[in-house]
Amino acid sequence: MTMMAGDDETQDRPRRGRSGRSERGGAAARRAARAGAGPGQQLTYIRRALKPYEVLDEEALALVEANADTVLEEIGIEFRDDPEALALWKEAGADVRGDRVHFPKGLCRQLLKTAPSVFTQHARNPERSVEIGGNATVFAPVYGPPFVRDLDGMRRYATIEDFRNFVKLAYMAPSIHHSGGTVCEPVDVPVNKRHLDMVFSHMRYSDKPFMGSVTAPDRAEDTVAMAKILFGEDFVDQNTVVINLINANSPMVFDETMLGAAKVYARANQACIVTPFILAGAMSPVTVIGTLTQVLAEVMAGAAFTQLVRPGAPVLFGTFASSISMQSGAPTFGTPEPSLVSYGAAQLARRLGLPFRTGGSLTGSKIPDAQAAYESANTLNSTVLAGTNFVLHAAGWLEGGLVSSYEKFMMDIDQLGMQQRMCEPLDISENGQAMDAIREVGPGSHYLGCAHTQANFQTAFYRSSIADNNSFEQWAAEGEKTAAQRANQLARSWLETYQAPPLDPGIEEGLLDFIAKRKESMPDAFA
Repeated sequence: MTMMAGDDETQDRPRRGRSGRSERGGAAARRAARAGAGPGQQLTYIRRALKPYEVLDEEALALVEANADTVLEEIGIEFRDDPEALALWKEAGADVRGDRVHFPKGLCRQLLKTAPSVFTQHARNPERSVEIGGNATVFAPVYGPPFVRDLDGMRRYATIEDFRNFVKLAYMAPSIHHSGGTVCEPVDVPVNKRHLDMVFSHMRYSDKPFMGSVTAPDRAEDTVAMAKILFGEDFVDQNTVVINLINANSPMVFDETMLGAAKVYARANQACIVTPFILAGAMSPVTVIGTLTQVLAEVMAGAAFTQLVRPGAPVLFGTFASSISMQSGAPTFGTPEPSLVSYGAAQLARRLGLPFRTGGSLTGSKIPDAQAAYESANTLNSTVLAGTNFVLHAAGWLEGGLVSSYEKFMMDIDQLGMQQRMCEPLDISENGQAMDAIREVGPGSHYLGCAHTQANFQTAFYRSSIADNNSFEQWAAEGEKTAAQRANQLARSWLETYQAPPLDPGIEEGLLDFIAKRKESMPDAFA
């Protein structure tokens, strides 16, 4: 079983290298602590002190749950082109009619009792391991875009070099707790081989936890095999080291590709994020309650399936919900309705006892402009306030998920640092109460020079790495740079100073040998 956070697994844990950061201690570390963003100091995953914001009362929650049970029993969920999945459901007591599975009331909930409510995803650097569930929040980068908007302002297809760059930036970003998965799609590498280079990049250029490939079952198998080289076979079998995105083909379908990948990972005791991909109005009803009903039914069916494969395998309640323009059909982001879906889905996940994934810094804008900022802020705020445990697309998302943007990535991680500060408990120590400062200053004076301010000014407030708060004259003298231009400079600086975390040469050689043999075993395919 996956060990819970706080369990003492160190005596059985393979020895791993420590992070190779370029700056340690001194002025650089103090600057990083003040700013909350910079390559000098990594932040641990968030342990939220804020209570989740809830929008559904008990009556509404019970209504959605009852309606989802009706969907599962009367309408059913399709498990397409996977005889093994259908056989597992039939053996479990479901009514299987062709590819469609009808679930007796309570079956899915009963199966989900074996799924852990909290688990640890281990990183090769134990200091970077993250807790998934409970009051923890983990930020992971953008996932899936085939295009990038590069540092020269060009929108173009992504390459493996771009992929490595985003892994490096995520590794250096203090407020990114996870290396993510397909941070961009490297189209210059054959389709059937690129997963090997992507997974290796996460393993080599970062020591944070990462995601596996799900585009084919054999690619999931390759991910597990590489994880065993990195962590050791026994460790992988007993612990979660990879988390993986299993999307429902909404409405109410799981296809053979996703089912195949889910089986591989569940059997290997690796985590699956079962996520209905919803554009409301096209792939779910236009109403919040109707969408929540469908989401709950799809998640329960998909998540329960992982427990049929291996009881106790970690699984997350995932939701990706957006609205669409009823005029053009294009997806829209930062609007109220998807936020309400996220809030409600988080409540439903907690009632099921499953960790929850949603949200991110989402926008339909084509460049990192005001639209991108507003839409991303609206999405990210509701993501954090909902009590989300795993946040995919936390940084870098642009153009409705078609583009990974270097500049947007840097702007987003600045906001993630602010969110992390927002989630910290308030300081009620003697220093936090500041009574000595209030006594010293008294009526009619100011706090700028008092001893308490002088002792705390460096860390008192979050200092943005992107925003310009100087005078107009100073801003003009420094070139009248926009936020995007400052983000561009910061990204270039980080990539220039990047230093890879150390990796055991024997492990690296084993990974490269595995990759070479797998690539030699099949011809290139670009479709």
